[in-house]
Amino acid sequence: MLIRSVSGVRGLTAGEVTPDLARRYGGAFAAQTPGDIAVGWDSRSGGDVLKDAVAAGIIEAGGRVVDVGLVPTPTVGVIVRRHELAGGVVITASHNPEEYNGLKFFSRRGVFLDGEEVARLFAAVDAVVEAPVGTPRGAREPGASNVRRMDDAVGEHVALVLASPLVNVPAVSAARLRIVVDCVNAAGSVILPRLLRELGCEVVELYTDTSLGFPRGAEPIAEHLEALSHTVVAESAVAGFACDPDADRLAVVDERGTPIGEEFTLAIAARVVLEIRRGPIVANMSTSRMMDDLAQEFEVPIHRTPIGEINVVAKMEEVGAVVGGEGNGGVILPDVHMGRDSATAAALVASGMAMGESGAVSELAARFTHYFSVKKKLKLDSATREGIVEAMRKAFPGGELDLTDGAKIAWPDRWIHARMSGTEPVVRVIAEAAREDDSNRLIEEAISAVTSAAGGA
Repeated sequence: MLIRSVSGVRGLTAGEVTPDLARRYGGAFAAQTPGDIAVGWDSRSGGDVLKDAVAAGIIEAGGRVVDVGLVPTPTVGVIVRRHELAGGVVITASHNPEEYNGLKFFSRRGVFLDGEEVARLFAAVDAVVEAPVGTPRGAREPGASNVRRMDDAVGEHVALVLASPLVNVPAVSAARLRIVVDCVNAAGSVILPRLLRELGCEVVELYTDTSLGFPRGAEPIAEHLEALSHTVVAESAVAGFACDPDADRLAVVDERGTPIGEEFTLAIAARVVLEIRRGPIVANMSTSRMMDDLAQEFEVPIHRTPIGEINVVAKMEEVGAVVGGEGNGGVILPDVHMGRDSATAAALVASGMAMGESGAVSELAARFTHYFSVKKKLKLDSATREGIVEAMRKAFPGGELDLTDGAKIAWPDRWIHARMSGTEPVVRVIAEAAREDDSNRLIEEAISAVTSAAGGA
């Protein structure tokens, strides 16, 4: 099943996401975005072939390709904005399992396409029943003059991170932090070790060979970080950093080898920013209330958005936010890139560690009220948004209902959120409470309600 949403296009590499599909999307995108278009990929098997297919489609439609090679997703956005390109395409399925692949599209502003722009792209692709045969009239044959190779796009990205006044390079360098990095053998491998070394850290590399497959689950969640946790302790490191395959999310393991949870990445990074620069902050509906606590502590406004990076970015631009992101480990810092970026997140967390009393991640986490967050996903083929909303409304009649994205129901000390995923054929259910048993109970009740409404067991 091909999944299309504001996050782009995703599906099985051996099924829906074929070179022919990539070529058609590349051509349609170039027709709507004339000019030079950056194209990159995240190291997934078959991604290089899809990248070439996208490039062929762009060239056939009259566009020119800036090949940035194997890079993190945010690097493509950085290059588009810095070089004033017409747009960008990255071949990635982000946090989806290795058998998936997909396409994400950037506008000339270096941010993902918004809902209307994505809808126009999808409509243009759908208008072509079959892939064009041969070269369309007026288009160009692929050739050296149509493709320009950019050899160190990552270097430009790293330089931007290091140039931000919100990243304390001298403090990090002086601290000589020893950090283990787990890049799941994907795109983060070309940026995280390099960035941290240029910050002056001692780096221990784990899973940074892009010629190999994923050695763990793609998402940097606690159950996938056992090897990282073990290595942090074995190497006497002060922290472990892990990212997803396209390196737009960062998870942190503390000095004791304990994953502190993705929610803390944004909270810690946002605190580092707010201690230097005050202003509005933005997070999506499913992000921890630690962000609300920060807003209250620093006396700044907080804004909540529907799930989806572009929704957070749009609100950040609207209110002039100083930092924002999503509780999945996605940090957005306007100084560097208007999109989630694990490199920026790593630099901010390292800055926080270097400026702390002990240099420990656990110290940074202890500065927040500890909420218990539980995240589950259900594969329910018959689930609908309307069904989810009605099921949640009936199951939790006493809370405050918010229908901004799926159904979120909140009480003063806890909340539960259920919604259709835009990137996988699943229903995502997230709960957060001050007590662990309350979070687990909310999750169980929500899963039961949504499953029953979808005709499941």
